[in-house]
Amino acid sequence: MAKWPGFGEQRWYTDALGCTQISFSWRSMPAGTGGRGSYGHRHPGIEEVYLVLSGTATFKIDDDVLEVGPLTAIKVHADSYRSLHNDTDGEVQLVAISVRSDAETERQDNFWD
Repeated sequence: MAKWPGFGEQRWYTDALGCTQISFSWRSMPAGTGGRGSYGHRHPGIEEVYLVLSGTATFKIDDDVLEVGPLTAIKVHADSYRSLHNDTDGEVQLVAISVRSDAETERQDNFWD
């Protein structure tokens, strides 16, 4: 488990479950937290699926910005830069799923307008 100011809390289940092929994490984002005003990132060659469990998350994927509500899944293409933020007054909870990889994460600074 990790807690970061301005980020919320994230728990990774991949190792705890002994997964060798799948990466799985849960994230809680208090109001006003996330990556807005920061960098975007990508995992070259790796798709990710985010499932918003509760609340509404604002995703930026490449140049597209969209709001994703409860019980909605979104796929991020393998080479797309992404970031997300909680622009609401409530908490957002989501899970992120992808293939497991030790590949380096690439950053894109000044990602948000």
